[in-house]
Amino acid sequence: MKYEIRFLPSETTTRAPEATTIFNAANWAGLAIDSTCGGRGTCGKCKVRVMQGSAPVREADRKFISPSELEQGWRLSCRAVLHSDCVVDIPRLMGNPKAALLGYGHHVILHPNVAKIYLELSEPNLEDQVSDLARIHAALDKEGYDVHSNITLWRSLPNILRGSDFQVTAVVVGDELIALEAGDTRAKNYGIAVDVGTTSVVCAIVNLNTGAVEAVKSDLNRQAPFGADVISRVSHTMMEKDGLVELQARIIETLNDLLEQLTAQSDIARENIYEAVIVGNATMLHLLLGIDPEPISVAPFIPTITQPVTFRAADIGLRLHPEARVSTLPHLGAYVGADIVAGILATDLTRNKDGKLRLLIDVGTNGEIVLGSVNGTLATAAPAGPAFEGAQIKNGMRASTGAIEGIQITPDGDVLLQIIGGDVKPIGIAGSGLVDAVAEMVRAGIVDASGRMIRVEDARGKLPDTLVERLVTIDGVRCFRLSDVESNIVLSQQDIRALQFAKGSIAAGVEVLMQQMGVTANDLHEVLLAGSFGSYINPASARTIGLVPWVPVEKIIAVGNSAGEGAKIALLSFREREAANRIPEFIEYVELSGRGEFNDIFTDALAFPKLTNDERPTTQEPLVMEMSSSFVIGPSS
Repeated sequence: MKYEIRFLPSETTTRAPEATTIFNAANWAGLAIDSTCGGRGTCGKCKVRVMQGSAPVREADRKFISPSELEQGWRLSCRAVLHSDCVVDIPRLMGNPKAALLGYGHHVILHPNVAKIYLELSEPNLEDQVSDLARIHAALDKEGYDVHSNITLWRSLPNILRGSDFQVTAVVVGDELIALEAGDTRAKNYGIAVDVGTTSVVCAIVNLNTGAVEAVKSDLNRQAPFGADVISRVSHTMMEKDGLVELQARIIETLNDLLEQLTAQSDIARENIYEAVIVGNATMLHLLLGIDPEPISVAPFIPTITQPVTFRAADIGLRLHPEARVSTLPHLGAYVGADIVAGILATDLTRNKDGKLRLLIDVGTNGEIVLGSVNGTLATAAPAGPAFEGAQIKNGMRASTGAIEGIQITPDGDVLLQIIGGDVKPIGIAGSGLVDAVAEMVRAGIVDASGRMIRVEDARGKLPDTLVERLVTIDGVRCFRLSDVESNIVLSQQDIRALQFAKGSIAAGVEVLMQQMGVTANDLHEVLLAGSFGSYINPASARTIGLVPWVPVEKIIAVGNSAGEGAKIALLSFREREAANRIPEFIEYVELSGRGEFNDIFTDALAFPKLTNDERPTTQEPLVMEMSSSFVIGPSS
């Protein structure tokens, strides 16, 4: 059951499940309540006044709030849980908290889960024989931190305390005291945000004091040789005796090599990186943790872990501070993972106060789709295959130097190429270039709505001679030459078919969600394209090929690596992390393999929209095309 909570003086209203704390409900509503302990009831700073509704007095309330204030309704918001509708007054924050602009215009108040507290401790003597550990705990308790620690820390205490004249900096992650450092080291406080993708891994070192990204880098996921998609990776763990161990080793190797490059680039010591937030799809995170992913790949598609988890970085061989912690975000389902939860956090899709309907598409090997607003949200995953990543395309490649990333065909028949690296010879075509090329070929009449490339004899007299000359046959397959003859970068008929199946799968997933919600493209306020591919795709081209619904181009917005941005937000704010952990409560996951209508919708979505002269789609007959049974979509793959 959910209850309504109205916050004063902002007059902000939200609904939250029973037993949600007022602190977390306020976080979800985007309201800041003062706190230093992360909502653990130990700092006493998160006082609010319950004006209407019930909030029983807890022991922590009695510790920090006077009896007269308790009678007036004052409570610690992190201890007060919802059991009815209520009205709550939130005091104004004292001072101006640090904030950063992250994600899709998302203002984040900086309250990282890592705190560094400088302590000047009294030295023990015959009259003061308090133990080292008790001395530290007492000092931290005065600062509002009720912590626990382990034997590794205990062993370090005698030397660190006496070697620093009892002037130390405590490093607290959550409610764990993970380290003591000699002197005042508060200025050196870092974490990493990681997006583990099926194809690429993106890692950023973030300054937890300022919110600034000190260094960022991406690299190919070294699991790639074992398959381009998650099903291939899972198959490797099933077919090979040491397959799981091998794949885990490859992703850890990828991360550690990225860290080595980032720390060298930023001159930041690994020992000053105390926390990591890592997101990715369910299969990627299971492989990272060394958990058998096989149950994810077969009906009923059950992950071992869907909830957020925290563990020591050293437990998986990640080379950060020896006691650094790693946290993940929750999954929505077997094929809509923590990376999409991070994307939802970064775009504020489920919390946007304007209540307008938005569509978020993370375009990649597995196309994740989220449709909704603060009023309700649906999510699903559509198996797109690797075409968008440039894989299984004749001259396809990753988006790197020499890759064609943009194409324009002029009315006179000139083919203009945009190549990564500038004035260099093209050596292949990236996913964004593939979408551009096919869209331009559709507009120019080189490719019809069914995806069929025009024959040379039919092209003469209809197309400029310069375009006819680019129509070639290679090994019996029709191709269109994009580059000069020397570079010989071509787009084949099979490449077009591969793109059709990829975009058709995502478009069909979008249509299923829109039908279930009872909305059309006219109801969409924005279409948000996420992922590294979504950052570079031409919105007009995405619309032309039917990858996204037909909305005005200005409503199609690239939001970049929203998964990585969401990981940064969760790293920099425990409030936002709590909000992220609640996102699954507000989203209905739709499994496409259980939808009988999906294959019919998918078949219709294979066609390219028929365009009029003003590039508006026309009503068209259902597409009839030959396809092998291997392309009929069943369970998510």
